[in-house]
Amino acid sequence: MAKKVVATLKKEGGKSFAKVIKAVKSPKTGAWTFKEEMVPVEGVQGALKN
Repeated sequence: MAKKVVATLKKEGGKSFAKVIKAVKSPKTGAWTFKEEMVPVEGVQGALKN
């Protein structure tokens, strides 16, 4: 099933996606974790603001 998704994203008319990785500090422990998201290229700035 993953092969179909990858093939669909690589099509010529498909949307371009970017992987956004943010460092988030836990309020409980104070440890840093990383949150990863796949977002359309147009929505990168919005994903970074949230």
